[in-house]
Amino acid sequence: MSLPFPAPAARADCARVPITRLRAGAFGAGAEDYVAEETPVALEFNGISHATMLATPADLEDFALGFALSEGIVAGVHDVRGMDLLPRPDGIVVQVEISSACEARLKARRRALAGRTGCGLCGVETLPEVLRPVAPLARAAPVRVQAVLAAMRAMRARQALHELTGATHAAGWAGADGALALVREDVGRHNALDKLIGALARQGMRADAGIAAVTSRASFEMVQKTAAAGIGVLAAVSAPTSLAIRLAQDANLTLLGFLRGDDATLYSHPERIVT
Repeated sequence: MSLPFPAPAARADCARVPITRLRAGAFGAGAEDYVAEETPVALEFNGISHATMLATPADLEDFALGFALSEGIVAGVHDVRGMDLLPRPDGIVVQVEISSACEARLKARRRALAGRTGCGLCGVETLPEVLRPVAPLARAAPVRVQAVLAAMRAMRARQALHELTGATHAAGWAGADGALALVREDVGRHNALDKLIGALARQGMRADAGIAAVTSRASFEMVQKTAAAGIGVLAAVSAPTSLAIRLAQDANLTLLGFLRGDDATLYSHPERIVT
């Protein structure tokens, strides 16, 4: 089979495994298939073990920075002094060196976050930590609905790992014209969005000037991360939750769900979307 992307032998994000297929209730011949890698990734900030998540071991520098930004650990790239990836027999440790001021804030609000990929909130100790406030986004220029739909349609062709394994989510960023500029993939939808946020920051791109698209539902935390990154439009292929809609409304974020073909449903601030 000819693949339009690097062969699995050259990729750290998937593996080739033996399988047995069932067709019409009968066993077929043995075969092989590709599956997404899922690896424990521990994030350390100035030697402080802060979070351990199961993630796809690709774009981990983007992931660590995006997580730090969306969690409020750092305010920008300038707060990160260095980053090292340390492979271990049981996973990967990402050591991030941050400014002393950020370290002091981290110690003041440190919480246990081990095992966060499932719901995204496992280990949070208090309700205020879950529902931490997000500053309302500034009013921005209208966005054409055709641009949002075009960005989502373009995502499929950019999901190489999903095409190979069928097991990953993607988060993408497009300009106001709908031209898709960045895509990141991961087995966890929160991780994919953190990778995207980190990639935008590392490449010096203005996140607030475009659209975020995700191939998942729009949970509260997906809205929270998008707003924290300054992105004013979040488009999801599936449904939002009621808490996500309330946060989007308060944060001046335009939230769309059920983007399928030429259709979409607007849940907050529809005034920003024009036809």
